[in-house]
Order: sequence, then structure tokens, then C-alpha cells
Amino acid sequence: MTTNAERPQGRRRHEGRCLCGGVRFQTTSPWPFFAHCHCSMCRKHHGASFVTWVVARAASFEWLAGEESIRRYDSSGHVRRSWCPRCGSTVPTVLGHASFFAGVVDVPAGSLITPLEVRPDRHIFVGSKAPWVEITDGLPVHEGWARPEKSPPATERPPRARRAGFIGGSCLCGGVVFEVERPRQGAAFDAMRNCHCRRCRLARGAAHATNLFVPAERVAFVRGGDLVTDYALPGAERFGVAFCTGCGSHVARMVTGRPYAVIPAGALDEDPGIRPSAHIFVGSKAEWFEITDDLPQFEESPPQP
Repeated sequence: MTTNAERPQGRRRHEGRCLCGGVRFQTTSPWPFFAHCHCSMCRKHHGASFVTWVVARAASFEWLAGEESIRRYDSSGHVRRSWCPRCGSTVPTVLGHASFFAGVVDVPAGSLITPLEVRPDRHIFVGSKAPWVEITDGLPVHEGWARPEKSPPATERPPRARRAGFIGGSCLCGGVVFEVERPRQGAAFDAMRNCHCRRCRLARGAAHATNLFVPAERVAFVRGGDLVTDYALPGAERFGVAFCTGCGSHVARMVTGRPYAVIPAGALDEDPGIRPSAHIFVGSKAEWFEITDDLPQFEESPPQP
């Protein structure tokens, strides 16, 4: 497989959807831009370690269902975030409102369900990279936007108050704030893993989810708990997502009937001090994403101790 920049692309239709299937769309390649974004705002909204964007031309994009239901949040004067109000999945955003990106559509690659013939060819905003992410794929990296001469102005998010002994987390709009109690001396979090299952990719709109698993009693909402919607995927034993109804950001989720909470790593406001220990469900991995680190890989879930 070649990179997006190396292969001349023919016109090919690709379909995508949200986790619940209420929002569906299609876009036609070739695409002028396909990159991994490490900015803090993308991480926060998707709850992921980084987000992979396909930038399509508006003329090659079409909504198939659910456009009228989509919720949107202007995270800055030039970026709008869109999501499905039922399942919280990040969905494409038509950027005609922003002079910097007029005439294009930002498509989260994790929401595409048609196999792609190309793969991302760069990392952008690595100056804001999550501390638990190590870039090992050899692709070009950019501290900020890939084309500085056309870069939009930077948007600074206000710092969050920190409390000793706790790790803070929040949504993008700041309406939801939660805390995770740090492990006591000599203890550790249960696990932090990169999950490549199709459900996680659709929910996060990313190449994979990075989730922190902790005992439920060590997680508490400081404010905005009433703004959180919990979506349990029908037919799934445990899978679901929790998200802010004000901005669509993924936040901590208490798993019903289980003694643990799932924390989307991208929602954290600080370094949790733990790093991913494995890639799981790689049998469902996106064909456009290559795992190049040396972490253990499991076709499905890791064996129980």
C-alpha cells in the first residue's frame, strides 16, 4: 500500500457511518489531505490519542442519512465539531463556514467503513502530542499545521485546576469535569490499551481507541454529570460510550454491572503516568493504519490472568 501522496488516485466512492448507524455518508476520492492530528482539541473531542482526518472536497461529499439530527459545536472561530446526538460518534464537518477551509469536508477516517486504497502520509500538531504516544512509523512530522503559511491561528484552552492525588479529565466545552484517583504508592492502574475493534473506531472516529481501565469507585464527576449521555450499544454485553451533550466530547463511563470505569485517554487533562501495554482486537484493525511499535498484539481481547 502506498501513501496518499505517492499514488495517483482514481475516483472511488467510500461510505461511512456513526456507531449507531443513524448518520451515514459517502465521499469520493481522491482526497487532497490525509493525516494524523495530535492537537489537544481533537484528542479531547474524540477521546482518542490522536485523530486521523481525510479532507474531502465538498463537491465529492454527500449525506445519505441523519444530516438533520447532527449536533455541532464551534470549538474555535475556524473549527466546528460535529457528532451524532444518539451515540456520540464524531461525524464529518462541512467547513464552508470557515475562511481557512472553505469548500472542504473534514471526515474522521475511523468512521469510514469502505476499505481504503491509500494511507495517511504525515503527522500534524505533534507539538501537542499526548505523552503516552510514541511516533514510530517514519512518516513526516510537523510541530503544527502541515502548511504553516496557511495555518489558522492557534486556540489556547484554559488550564484546569489540579488536585493532588487525582488526575483531571474534561470535555472540550468544559461543561463536564471528572477526576480519577491516582493509584496509591506501589499500586497501578488496571490497564491502558489501544483497541482497534470496529466499534471503537466508529465511536471515536479514530484509528483506534486508547482506554484506561480503573475501579469505578476511583472515578467521580466534579461537575456536569447531568450533561453526560450514556449510550449502550444494542446487543453488546459491555460496549458503550459516554459523551457531553454540549460539545460531543467522550468522557469517563461507568460500565453498568461491572466494577470498573472506562476512561478515554484523550479526555485526560494531564499525564496519567501509565502507558499502553498492548494493542487489542488487531484482527479488526483499519487497513490504512500500520502498527509499528513493539507492544504485544492480540487478535481479540488479551487472555485473562
